[in-house]
Amino acid sequence: MKAIIIEDEKPSARRLKRLLEELSIQPQVMLHSVNESVDYLLNNPAPDLIFLDIQLSDGLSFEIFDQVEVSSAIIFTTAYDEYALQAFKLNSIDYLLKPIDEDELKVAVDQFKVRFRESENNTNKGATINFHDIAKLLGNPIEQNYKKRYTAKVGEHLKLFNTDDVQLFYSENKGTYLNLENGRNYLIDTKLESLKEELDPEQFFRISRQAIININAINDMISYTNSRIQIKINSFKEMDLIVSRERVKEFKLWLEK
Repeated sequence: MKAIIIEDEKPSARRLKRLLEELSIQPQVMLHSVNESVDYLLNNPAPDLIFLDIQLSDGLSFEIFDQVEVSSAIIFTTAYDEYALQAFKLNSIDYLLKPIDEDELKVAVDQFKVRFRESENNTNKGATINFHDIAKLLGNPIEQNYKKRYTAKVGEHLKLFNTDDVQLFYSENKGTYLNLENGRNYLIDTKLESLKEELDPEQFFRISRQAIININAINDMISYTNSRIQIKINSFKEMDLIVSRERVKEFKLWLEK
């Protein structure tokens, strides 16, 4: 049985690989982006099973299947809430909530092994999956409740900030900060990776591993080296805000939504 892991968080991918090895499954490869996955799947035989994260470094994993026809069985690894998981139930797809529980992983793998044995003589081993319908449901802004406020500790006091007033969130020296129009920065408890799931994707975009910007705070955009884009935001001087090359295409699409 051939399996691969598609997961943008490398520590999570390594942990999943270790757990699968304990179940006597040796993943052939770990992939971390849409582009990397498309390239691999176009140039290698389709695996029997794919462990697939939804949100990758350069877009949603559903974009892979716009470019590659894959008949592999899929087990999603996701941090989405129970409402979003209705999509998977409707499409009869297995899923595992992060952080992945070892027992739940074993159950999912055992179930797949049964189906795999039953379909060994069937050339179409994978389920028929409507990725567009799943993506639409997961991205429904009406049903999704995004964070409206964040708190930051200042001395002995707690300050409350409306999300709309935040120009950007950024990470520096292992801390996560929010930046306001007046140039002030405040340390918050939430990690940047978690913010990506909490913020309205129509208003906020993660331009790199270090920063998530508010579309309403963009003052200027400048062509930068290696086909990248530099973002200018008023009163922010802590670091250069550069849209990473693998995110440029998605960033341009986001600007025009």
